[in-house]
Amino acid sequence: MTGSILNQLLPREQEFGPFTDPAAGTGDAWTCWRMARDEDGVAWLLFDVPDAKVNVLSETALTELGEILFQLEDHLPQGLVLRSAKASGFCVGADINEFQDMKDREQVIEKLEDAHAVADRLAALACPTLAVIHGPCLGGGLEVALCCDYRLALPDAKLGLPEILLGLHPGLGGTARLTHLIDPVKAMTKMLTGKTLDARRAKAAGLVDKVIEERHVLRAVRAVVAGGIERHEAGLKDRLLTTGPARRLEARQMRSKSAEKARPDHYPAPEALIRLWEEHGHDAEEMRRQEIPSFAELMIGETAQNLIRVFFLREAMKKSAKVDAEPVRHLHVIGAGAMGGDIAGWSALQGLRVTLFDTDPEMVARAIRQAAGLCSRRHLSESDTRDVLDRLVPDFKNRGIRQADLVIEAVPEKIAIKRKVYEEVEPQLKSGALLATNTSSIPLEELAETLKDPGRLVGLHFFNPVAKMQLVEVVSQPKVDAGALARARGFVGQIDRLPAAVSSAPGFLVNRVLMPYLLEAIQLVDEGVAAETIDRAAEEFGMPIGPIELADQVGLDICLDVADMLQDHLDDDMPDLPGWFRDQVAEGKLGRKSGEGFYTWQDGQPKKQDEANRPGGDLTDRLLLPMLNTAVTCLREGVVADEKALDGAMIFGTGFAPFRGGPMHYARRRGRQEIVDKLAELAAKHGERFTPDPGWDNLD
Repeated sequence: MTGSILNQLLPREQEFGPFTDPAAGTGDAWTCWRMARDEDGVAWLLFDVPDAKVNVLSETALTELGEILFQLEDHLPQGLVLRSAKASGFCVGADINEFQDMKDREQVIEKLEDAHAVADRLAALACPTLAVIHGPCLGGGLEVALCCDYRLALPDAKLGLPEILLGLHPGLGGTARLTHLIDPVKAMTKMLTGKTLDARRAKAAGLVDKVIEERHVLRAVRAVVAGGIERHEAGLKDRLLTTGPARRLEARQMRSKSAEKARPDHYPAPEALIRLWEEHGHDAEEMRRQEIPSFAELMIGETAQNLIRVFFLREAMKKSAKVDAEPVRHLHVIGAGAMGGDIAGWSALQGLRVTLFDTDPEMVARAIRQAAGLCSRRHLSESDTRDVLDRLVPDFKNRGIRQADLVIEAVPEKIAIKRKVYEEVEPQLKSGALLATNTSSIPLEELAETLKDPGRLVGLHFFNPVAKMQLVEVVSQPKVDAGALARARGFVGQIDRLPAAVSSAPGFLVNRVLMPYLLEAIQLVDEGVAAETIDRAAEEFGMPIGPIELADQVGLDICLDVADMLQDHLDDDMPDLPGWFRDQVAEGKLGRKSGEGFYTWQDGQPKKQDEANRPGGDLTDRLLLPMLNTAVTCLREGVVADEKALDGAMIFGTGFAPFRGGPMHYARRRGRQEIVDKLAELAAKHGERFTPDPGWDNLD
């Protein structure tokens, strides 16, 4: 939307400042809402949170909405239109800032009861009510829209209830209103997955009554007020699915599917939502009442509070990518292997022009096929897929260097090979262009030694697979220009990834912290512990996959290279890799990519034996405490700025149990002294590699 947003959203061209509805006869003013009545007596209520790019549903906004509805009840309009005055969208949800550190159950219940009273007042207003939705309409924003009689969506609307991603379920009556509006099983699925619907699919599901263009809004509003648009209501099938036997049957299936994705003991919100519907889904009013204590229990729980923390970690990382620097428009990638090809394909998908060079034409062709597959998995249309592939240009003569704003080399992890690439690339770089390396472990100061202008060299360490792993380490080195680093962070944001600023050091941050975890797992295998038992211990802690399966996923050759590099460059005491492991790599048994490693792989999945042995003794601590100990080392050495940055990098770079809030947050919750004592105990039993880092003493 362009131009004066108010003039576009209101039916008449006139300016409105902070005011009340003149017909209500009061002198009060609202900060988050604007209202006017048109010549047909329809009230247009615009949501417009001050000094914000997006609308969030704060306690203030809800309180003001309650006051407005109270006045409207006394001076009832012919209809009420609720929409956003912001071009960014309708409402992105509740104000998450108000969720932090909530520990008093009764206080949460009191706030929810007040909020429910406002929602119920909107739902009961004795005139036609409709929400006109553009852009994101999420969480509490959609719950408010569900209180209206009608929902009209513009084509760019995105609707969803993603509270489950914060360890919660909807708390403003949405659990009952959605399950009684559309197919309740589909409604539960949307809430259990947190997925959004575009306008077209929302209409097909019955979530919106009509999809319209902006120019037709006024006509559609008049039709609603006149009763000319049919309102979606639950059908016979939907009502049958709310019966007791149907709910119990569907609830069992929901539990099974939810448990496959998230353990109930780690993530209690899915079970709470399923139980709420199973027990009260037949009675919308009772379900709304029971939603309040259920939400309150989740809110004060450790999982929700930690996931809310993770939300803010993500927001901080996204904010670090908002820089005052020229955006990258043309990317040139050297090396079309697993990483280079994926970086090129992902960047083209995000709208950049990308040239891709490799000495092997088949590697380039393979990268383009993979990009096409990525488009297919993301359900892009044929024309959109064609646009992506048109932006991904094979460059067999390496000519893209001269036009590129950023050149990323993704060649093998050998200093000599990389330096040879730089020798060819540097003289061709245009003024202001960046040179980046995707090295996963080589210190950048070593790579920069032969450059004439080391100020433009940065590290951009992506993680595999690029399309799934959100983190990119933005690596500095002593001679790098600050502007180059800023532009590199901006590029990461451009391609919808999360930048983590780290200093050049062996293994940087993520690999440095992760490697002791993987090496200890290999040591345990060497001691005769079954791979399945080791993985089970990590998964019971909350890791997405165990360390043995992860090593197979990464590639055992890469694990070996990184381990050897760290041992060569660091004084850290790490377990030596056993000879059989080196022999296995030499034989080409590299894990998933070769079909055999610790596990045999079929169709992208490891074949695991049924392992009856439950992890016992010190197994979990042997895996995790070396990781925490190395994290403290990295903080002490200044590899990363602070604990929050470290936690964000490990969550989004390795999948470290999000519900625990990050490794350092977990360490603080468990207790510094307890961890130090346990490390000392393990050091006495298993060797000096467990010796507590002196940095533990610096943690307050």
